[in-house]
Amino acid sequence: MASVQLGLSATTTNHNHLLKFSLSSSKSFRNTVKFSRSTSALCSFNKSGICRASQTVELFPSVIPDIVVREARIEDCWEVAETHCSSFFPDYTFPLNLALRFDRVVGLLSGFSVPNGCKRTCLVGVVGGPADDRFLFGSEDFRVGSFEGKFSFNRGYVAGILTVDTVADFLPRKGPLRQRRTGIAYISNVAVRESDRRKGIAKRLVVKAEAQARSWGCRAIALHVDKKNPAATRLYQNQGFRCINVPEKANWPQPRTSPDIHFNFMMKLLTSS
Repeated sequence: MASVQLGLSATTTNHNHLLKFSLSSSKSFRNTVKFSRSTSALCSFNKSGICRASQTVELFPSVIPDIVVREARIEDCWEVAETHCSSFFPDYTFPLNLALRFDRVVGLLSGFSVPNGCKRTCLVGVVGGPADDRFLFGSEDFRVGSFEGKFSFNRGYVAGILTVDTVADFLPRKGPLRQRRTGIAYISNVAVRESDRRKGIAKRLVVKAEAQARSWGCRAIALHVDKKNPAATRLYQNQGFRCINVPEKANWPQPRTSPDIHFNFMMKLLTSS
């Protein structure tokens, strides 16, 4: 998949070879996009500590009790930043790791700029939290950045995170005016704490992201995945994602990470159910 909406961006330089498929119908999409069976990867790091990740996922999901996947709340912001930084930048030490966490918190609370008509939300996988919202305080109408203005006294802890949006920063622009593509949701920043991996948390986050995308009226969902982690690719393939063949010499946008990181672009058509 791809990171990283938490502060990263992507640009394109060659627009003549951009994506030529139409997303107006499933039929036209299948006729113009070729799927490949190549494997890819999510997460790796170099000795310099540069983030070389798109997402961090567990390898073999298993049964785990008391996992709740929901939208992130204000009370989750520090744990979201902690999960993100410990997964993508595990080699950072004090004081840099602390500064990075504060930077993530500020970015999350500010919500980052979202263009008019676009949506973005942060999902969290919580372990040990209540399965319902009967003991919440606050209002759904009140939000701070990407977070709901709700609080809970029995909240558990954040074990995994995921960002889903319709900003289309990492999708090829369409037409000579380079317009944003609509109707496609994009997943990024998938991360699970090391102690909570292999428990199916990433899978449940992806399922929740697909449901969120459907509620926004999206007909497809996409992501980038590092080519060096076939386990991550298998996770997404099992969820119905397929690798897309990028046209030769096309300069499609992708997350900005270490220059030697290469991504596969994956996409899934969403059903109306």
